[in-house]
Amino acid sequence: MFVDEVKIKVIAGSGGAGCTSFRREKFVPMGGPDGGNGGRGGSIVFVGDKSLKTLIDLRYQKIIKGNKGQNGEGSNRYGKNSDDVIIKVPLGTTVYDDDTGLVIKDIIEDNEEVIVAQGGRGGRGNKAFATHENPAPKFSEKGEPGEIRYLRCELKVLADVGIIGMPSVGKSTLLSVISSAKPKIASYHFTTLSPNLGVVKLKNNDSYVVADLPGLIEGAHEGVGLGDKFLRHADRCKILLHMIDMSCEEGRNPGDDYKIIRNELVKYSKKLAQKKEIIVASKMDTKGSLDNLNNFKKENPNLTIYPISSYTGEGIDELLIKINDILKEIENQDVYDEDEIEEKVYIKFKTEKPYTITKENDVWVVRGKEIERLFAMTKFEEEEGVLRFGRILRAMGIEDELASLGAKPGDDVVINDFLFTYKG
Repeated sequence: MFVDEVKIKVIAGSGGAGCTSFRREKFVPMGGPDGGNGGRGGSIVFVGDKSLKTLIDLRYQKIIKGNKGQNGEGSNRYGKNSDDVIIKVPLGTTVYDDDTGLVIKDIIEDNEEVIVAQGGRGGRGNKAFATHENPAPKFSEKGEPGEIRYLRCELKVLADVGIIGMPSVGKSTLLSVISSAKPKIASYHFTTLSPNLGVVKLKNNDSYVVADLPGLIEGAHEGVGLGDKFLRHADRCKILLHMIDMSCEEGRNPGDDYKIIRNELVKYSKKLAQKKEIIVASKMDTKGSLDNLNNFKKENPNLTIYPISSYTGEGIDELLIKINDILKEIENQDVYDEDEIEEKVYIKFKTEKPYTITKENDVWVVRGKEIERLFAMTKFEEEEGVLRFGRILRAMGIEDELASLGAKPGDDVVINDFLFTYKG
């Protein structure tokens, strides 16, 4: 089964908790703290694999979880880091953040890796907090929660040339003639349901990859029929080989077919519509095809058209050489624009506040990744841990910000759904 789009949830492993411990060995004076740090949680990593051709393996993994890091222990024993979870995907897989719609990574190289969900760091043990002023801290940290993301994965085939056109114009037949690919071909009205790839090898030892893409119908840019799949896979192609049936066996008009497909390309993507296009008049061995071609040329005098017959071989060698010449002139182009690609932003406290404060139903709500991370890693059962939590909030300026917004002693403050009382 060919699967080219899946949605999944990934949950990286949380870090292990740090340990609060003190040395108690006999005959060891001034033992001091010896709680070790927790281990790092396992990340979720996608890796490109050239042997895979479909996303079917991901289809049955709706949720992928990483393992938690090992907790730290006394005697300065650090917790073990958890192994990352490796997920192999076919080349041409684009990974999106489903919440933002931005591209996390476009995987096009074999063994190319991307961390799609970062494992949490291990919490620090009390040994790590020992200072000259506080040589025996009685607190440690919980592990950092692992990153949780909702992903959409799309497979767009890696091909130099994409054969496009209405259903049953001869795309699959041409691919079977010019390469060793063996797509399903039928003598009745039939359209390809999934892309087929073939490698064309010329006499001068040049080669390129051709994809026979699903047939297009009007309204494809809105997802009608299989057109949305066709348009997606055409994104990566350097050349669009636009086939038009000159036999009119399906009762369609070649001129209308051409206009419909061009209109769909423009509506779907300006970048796709601007790709180099080669017009191919197919089925020239059939009765009446020459007259139909001449009429088409009169309607489109500015187009260069290559007439072929996959049955007799007419015009195919010339077409393949022309494609090869054009490919040598075309530079590689990025599939995605810069504004479509996710960019990691690291906040500097001195230039930007790492939190927001809003008042909702007489309750002050504090939000921000750093605040929520600090909350999740604080052991509130340890008094010194709670005091440290308060000190960091004050250092971030949250108390001053609340006061400037009009908060009064006794007001409720919510952080991560946990209710605090503002003392002012």
